[in-house]
Amino acid sequence: MCGLIFLVGMVILTILSPYIMKYDYITIDFTARFALPSLEHPFGCDQYGRDILSRILYGARYTLSIGILCTAFAAIFGIILGAIAGYFGGIVDSAIMRFLDIFQAFPQLLMAMTLVAILGTGLDKCILALGISGIPGYARMTRANILNIRNSEYIEASVSIKCSTFRILRKHIIPNVLSPLIISMAMGIASSGLAAASLSFIGLGIQFPLPEWGAMLAEARDYIRQYPHMILFPGIFIVLTVLSFNLIGDALRDALDPKLRE
Repeated sequence: MCGLIFLVGMVILTILSPYIMKYDYITIDFTARFALPSLEHPFGCDQYGRDILSRILYGARYTLSIGILCTAFAAIFGIILGAIAGYFGGIVDSAIMRFLDIFQAFPQLLMAMTLVAILGTGLDKCILALGISGIPGYARMTRANILNIRNSEYIEASVSIKCSTFRILRKHIIPNVLSPLIISMAMGIASSGLAAASLSFIGLGIQFPLPEWGAMLAEARDYIRQYPHMILFPGIFIVLTVLSFNLIGDALRDALDPKLRE
């Protein structure tokens, strides 16, 4: 509940920020350069005099949208490929999984960095790169769960009454393997948001002047000794957001896992 309350509050503030914030995220005021936290600027200002609170709230749009969209992209294609591989088995299974092994041979962040370097920087490129690099994990999890239920009696009954393969996958197999995938997706949003911030930090994600949290950390790292508030607040929001999604993932695991309910 704590994680959910934080995320809902963050979404509400992000949506309302253009109407409730006194300063725009891109407004430059050189008279307020490096301003410390105060009533006028609760989180202080950066090297250009831009209000850090406004930039954090606006930047939440990018961190949250990247995390959700690239996780959804990876989950959709991963579930489809994993379902096909697990249900049909044989040559189809081997071909799909060996192809995915090529991607999984590299760490997800390294693969995302490579894809961004090829595709270019930007919001859509970042979502695509992180989404593609996350497909193998969801495919393997789906395949493993399907192998456990493929020979169940209700699957054999569906085959015996000549249900189509597509209907069996859609109605009987995928719904029965969704519980662990939902948990993985909740935690995957956190890791994807963190990966997006990492890409922005090294210059491969959302770039200036858009206020993505990782980009804000990259801009503030040269002033960490003199003005630590510039790097402190974006870092705190990254930690709280990742923690909130992980807490929600733990709660979903407790709610959906029948062994834990017992």
